[in-house]
Amino acid sequence: MLRRRQPVVDLALRDAPAAVSSPPDRLRLLGRLRLIDGSFRTITFAAAVSVLVILGGVIVALIEGALPALQAFGLDFLTTSRWNPVTEKFGALAPIYGTLVTSLIAMTIAVPFGILIAMFLTELCPMWLRRPIGIAIELLAGIPSIIYGIWGLFVFAPFLQHTLQPALIDLFGPVPILSTLFAGPPYGIGVLTAGLILAIMVLPFVTSISRDVFEAVPPVLKEAAYGLGCTTWEVFRHVVIPFARVGVTGGVMLGLGRALGETMAVTFVIGNAHRISGSLLAPGTTISATIANEFTEALGDLYTSSLVALGLILFVITFVVLAIARYMLMRIERKIG
Repeated sequence: MLRRRQPVVDLALRDAPAAVSSPPDRLRLLGRLRLIDGSFRTITFAAAVSVLVILGGVIVALIEGALPALQAFGLDFLTTSRWNPVTEKFGALAPIYGTLVTSLIAMTIAVPFGILIAMFLTELCPMWLRRPIGIAIELLAGIPSIIYGIWGLFVFAPFLQHTLQPALIDLFGPVPILSTLFAGPPYGIGVLTAGLILAIMVLPFVTSISRDVFEAVPPVLKEAAYGLGCTTWEVFRHVVIPFARVGVTGGVMLGLGRALGETMAVTFVIGNAHRISGSLLAPGTTISATIANEFTEALGDLYTSSLVALGLILFVITFVVLAIARYMLMRIERKIG
């Protein structure tokens, strides 16, 4: 028969010194242990509730600040791209478009590269090279965003202006749809440049988390696959990825949250133009960049409220993205069992 586990308090009393072996001392020790346990429960509960309180306060403050703009413009605030502080006509479509497009470009580049780098570090990389590459990836994650912005404006954007962007214009010019995506003069700065900078910033997060979950795969599973004659790619595809897909998905969503909310680096290189263009080479703007550029110069309640409304929209977008990610993780966990 299975032995019943002894309560923690009984174990503590059993291991207590002989000085507390008398009934009054045992009762005193029992009361102290109960007080400590109750205090611990209260502190942890208060910490958990404080998160909800802070989140609720943020939501209430954003709604209260955005209400004048939403009442003044209604749904037109979401469907128009005009942004004229002089006439107090504001629309959020251009920042929303720039936020989604730059994040999409960043994740399209960062996710496959990050997973491949993590695969190389865990399966193929020599032992003497793993630590230097791992340290380099962690250093990329620790660089402040304003440093990325300065580097992007003075180094990366001129490089793209003279090399990559003219090549893309010449290459895709005859192609009907792609000619629209890569049309116009090579400014250097623009939506594509911002997306590439975001990809570099997101890459360390995807790579680090993917590497950690890949290393957590039981070696016996990989050894069994190799014993059946599988190649490294087959082991990675059929063993490592299915086992670690929950963690990889979490890393991707963490990177996406970083891309959606990035401010300073994007502000330096996107061009800060309130318009929607079919070309990825054209200047644009994002929600975070608009708020960072104009909040200190906002004159009038309607102007300030419009910027707060942009913050509310970004909060909703992030919340929806994270909710979808959580739902995907729940479905994956349910399938795994």
